[in-house]
Amino acid sequence: MYKLLIRPLFFFFDPEKIHHFTFSLIRITSRIPGFSALYRGLYLVSDKRLETQVCGLKFKNPVGLAAGFDKDAKLYKELSNFGFGFIEIGTLTPKAQEGNPKKRLFRLQQDSGIINRMGFNNGGVQAAVERLKTNPGVLIGGNIGKNKITPNEAATADYELCFDALYPYVDYFVVNVSSPNTPNLRALQDKEPLTQLLQTLQDKNTLKPKQKPIFLKIAPDLTNDQLLDIIAIVATTKIAGVIATNTTIAREGLQSEAKQETGGLSGKPLTKRATEVIRFLSEKSNKSFPIIGVGGIHSAEDALEKLEAGASLVQLYTGFIYEGPALVKAINKKILKQMK
Repeated sequence: MYKLLIRPLFFFFDPEKIHHFTFSLIRITSRIPGFSALYRGLYLVSDKRLETQVCGLKFKNPVGLAAGFDKDAKLYKELSNFGFGFIEIGTLTPKAQEGNPKKRLFRLQQDSGIINRMGFNNGGVQAAVERLKTNPGVLIGGNIGKNKITPNEAATADYELCFDALYPYVDYFVVNVSSPNTPNLRALQDKEPLTQLLQTLQDKNTLKPKQKPIFLKIAPDLTNDQLLDIIAIVATTKIAGVIATNTTIAREGLQSEAKQETGGLSGKPLTKRATEVIRFLSEKSNKSFPIIGVGGIHSAEDALEKLEAGASLVQLYTGFIYEGPALVKAINKKILKQMK
């Protein structure tokens, strides 16, 4: 029903406007008695065999919603009814910011992809904290970044502020230095500044009553030498693991007219590269840290490929938009089938 009726209707409208409309639709329908239970009945797969332990956290199932969909923690409770085992909010910054000028979100329908140059648009970390205080028990990841106006030399302070604000309310953290849509942000992926940033956060983490896993989200555009640096940095700083991968700036093989737009590309064009990065990190590190796999998951088979390549968990974003919430159920069903 989604791909035959709902998606064609939604894709007729501007992608950012329909995103906000969909948010409102989910929120409103979830307030109608019985609808939340209906969504769970349609999409949630409850089975103890799907439970996944990663970094001391128990995930009800290994399929999560990636950051960027619910930036401001406005809909995580309702979205959890669509079968996700965890929800990642953000990217959040210390101060609210509008992000980049519109139009900044583009569908590449011929390629089953999306290009975005949103630019960390969000209402600021404190506004999200207020919403997270009423969390009914959804496992939450907090994706953090720096404000656009913050120079890279002062970036660590932005990440620290977000870390401290979110610490009581999220289950794990994600350090985002890999978005292509904030000027010079990816320079923080260089070995020296990245080590310093992660070590500062991990030192702060060790002083907390309970350490919370810190993951690093990396770009798919890193070279093998840079990926080896990432493995070394994880070992040095003792952060929990890596999320592979963010969006790409590559444009090879695209057919859609919007391929010339600047920004980060996600969706099917990223499927192969994201899996390659996961496999490389897993093999070269001797599986020494967990990897959350994301990038181009549009089918249950795509998810299984990433799990088999070395991912402990997977996340959806563009695939959720193109394939609909039934994709979450299909992945979990396929995982269970593989267990037999």
